[in-house]
Amino acid sequence: MSYEYQIVDNIVIFQFNRGKLNSITMETLQGLNEVIDRVNQENELKGIILTGQGRYFSGGFDLGTFTSFQSKEEILDWFNYEEEVLFKLFTCSKPVVAAINGHATAMGMILSMACDYRLVINNPKIKLGMTEIKIGLSLTLVQGAVMRFGLDTDKKYRDVIYKGELFAPDYAVAQGIFDELAENEEELLEKAKAKVVSMIDTPGRPFIILKELEKMQTVDWLKGKLKEVDWGPLVATFTDEKVVNTLKMVKAALGE
Repeated sequence: MSYEYQIVDNIVIFQFNRGKLNSITMETLQGLNEVIDRVNQENELKGIILTGQGRYFSGGFDLGTFTSFQSKEEILDWFNYEEEVLFKLFTCSKPVVAAINGHATAMGMILSMACDYRLVINNPKIKLGMTEIKIGLSLTLVQGAVMRFGLDTDKKYRDVIYKGELFAPDYAVAQGIFDELAENEEELLEKAKAKVVSMIDTPGRPFIILKELEKMQTVDWLKGKLKEVDWGPLVATFTDEKVVNTLKMVKAALGE
């Protein structure tokens, strides 16, 4: 399995655990989809904590998948499902907290930005950010909207997305990209659980309506755009020999 989850104190703790990079596969997305549905439907569940095992939160999508698409239809099927799950995570009715235990790059960073609160271990060796622009990748519609919403200003978006540079946790918190530091994994999870509880455990659970109001403009825009999205550039990217070869080199360098 590329993930595992457990329910602790009525909070779902979802852990990425595929290889050293905790890369995101179709299986991971399916597991995440299941968890989001449960949290939305089961009243006793209070929210979700996303975290990883080992040295990574997540290093992003599985590059083996990205370098082995066999047809346009396969590319479209994969990304249509990815967009659906990311949208559901972004709009989950209850609190979603990222407990970032290690490196969070590419889709790992995007998933963290889809959360309502982001905690990260205070370790200067941890690298965060988006290097897609340097290896020939853009963002999909939902990925781009999630990053723009989470980064919250034009400057932050440009600094993170256009520069394609990685940065440390203390910088992320100082810039308001992430919310809070933790000193170790135990403190990280305890703070994450406390944050979920503080958001949802109030009379009448107003968080649910307040979150919907906060994201309403972005959500309504996305719903309209998803009906008319042009997938041509995405298909062109993953059928471009130069891009695919670059991804293969990155995959080899990372030891995936």
